[in-house]
Amino acid sequence: MRRTVGVVGAAALLVFATACGGGGSSGGAATLVGLVTKTDTNPFFVKMKEGAQQAATSSGVTVQSFAGKQDGDNQSQVDAIENLIASGAKGILITPSDSKAIVPSVDKARAAGLLVIALDTQLEPANAADATFATDNYKAGLLIGQWAKAKFAKDGKQAKIALLDLNPNQVSVDVQRDQGFLEGFGVDVKDKGRIGDESDPRIVGHDVTDGAPEGGRTAMENLLQRDPGINLVYTINEPAAAGAYEALKAAGKEKDVVIVSVDGGCPGVDNVKAGVIGATSQQYPLKMAQLGVEAVSKFAKDGSKPQDTDTGVTLITDQPAEGVESKDSAFGLQNCWG
Repeated sequence: MRRTVGVVGAAALLVFATACGGGGSSGGAATLVGLVTKTDTNPFFVKMKEGAQQAATSSGVTVQSFAGKQDGDNQSQVDAIENLIASGAKGILITPSDSKAIVPSVDKARAAGLLVIALDTQLEPANAADATFATDNYKAGLLIGQWAKAKFAKDGKQAKIALLDLNPNQVSVDVQRDQGFLEGFGVDVKDKGRIGDESDPRIVGHDVTDGAPEGGRTAMENLLQRDPGINLVYTINEPAAAGAYEALKAAGKEKDVVIVSVDGGCPGVDNVKAGVIGATSQQYPLKMAQLGVEAVSKFAKDGSKPQDTDTGVTLITDQPAEGVESKDSAFGLQNCWG
């Protein structure tokens, strides 16, 4: 029965799944690790797959990768987990599209004996996974908020803030970056676990982007209609920031607005260097996936489970602010991805 379900699941998920492997014996005996990302187009997740491939080669395991059609596509991740359970995987590395809705599927995988590690985005609750390997996303937001606060204070400007978030689900990574940014800027965030309950008059509003350029552009256009005087824009990631910049440029406002973001991909760091993005918090997806594959490989050998791991974050800007530790775009380009 398990074999039949596995074959059917693999066929159904063929559009989303690719396999990569290292050593291991023939005949399917190698340890199988599943990598389940939000999409397979965002450079962040492309770099994750690269890190998983590198670790698979050195650890002698096989990695099978799955992704949703778009950010927020929970059902494809549910299907991927079902497929991996049926295929006899030893562990799953997942960047959840919906950190709450995926938990029943994760519970099922863990009950079947698989090690589950969340990458980049915590599950809700966080202990629904065996461990989380991720950027401290609250710190990532805090750093760009502190930088923006220092810059606006130095320039003697009053901020009008637009926040370009991920999607309406309020997943952990989205909430943490948004709330970290606001706290860093000096806003009373009230409930740190919720986006949008702030009453600070400097906030023009929130909109969602799906973490994509087209979403960033539309969200920016919407908020500019609400208040054309927006001069500070927070974005969930650098693709959304690129879209926001295009909307600002079309409105003739690109020179009057500071954009901050999180990612640290090469296109984003190039935008820091070009002055499109004022500052970004760089994270390290390749490291997340490498450590994840290595942890599953070790679990398969001796049953040991890993601890939560902070994979690091660095503020990248060419306009350093007093009291806020940062590196320049040259450092960012040496350590970027995508």
